[in-house]
Amino acid sequence: MAMATDISGCGIVLPADWVSLPVEPSDDVRGWSKTTAVELRDRSSAAGYDIDKATLRKDLRSRAEDSRSREPVHAFALYPDGFDFALAILEVSLIYPDDTVPEITLDWLAETFSADDFGPPELSRADLPIGPAVRIRQNFASGTRSRRRPGILMETLTYGVLPTGAESALMMLMSWTVPGLSEEMETAADSIAETLTVDI
Repeated sequence: MAMATDISGCGIVLPADWVSLPVEPSDDVRGWSKTTAVELRDRSSAAGYDIDKATLRKDLRSRAEDSRSREPVHAFALYPDGFDFALAILEVSLIYPDDTVPEITLDWLAETFSADDFGPPELSRADLPIGPAVRIRQNFASGTRSRRRPGILMETLTYGVLPTGAESALMMLMSWTVPGLSEEMETAADSIAETLTVDI
């Protein structure tokens, strides 16, 4: 019987304004958010922007805790200079075959990770350096904490990749809620997906 080949780790390269979020259970999110808020405020200050450290610290902590709840392998938040909130989130996860899904295929990834909240998703195939992928562009209604405020539109671009030589899959999800950024975010996600690497 053939041994299943699992992905033991993965890598990704992002531009400097993406901040790595602490997703390990042992990570000190509170301490990290304080330190990182100072670093980002200083970086923005050097670029001529004045941003509120307390607002930034709260946003960093909230983003980290939200990502940790999904247990990704890697998570990042986009904080360009002058912004005290993240413009986008990017998460990388691994999916392993099991008794219910003995073989992961691009069709299964497309079906499992697609929704039609706002019409059918845009699906296409891509060949990344690490292997074939399905590209899923779709929008969701994002929940809101207040009953008086309507839900906001969350735009997403997902890559489901079958790395060559592996039986597992790698998922890269970028999401954003700021309107008018679709083209820039899609371009960024497409270029970041090209940098994905895996250890098998």
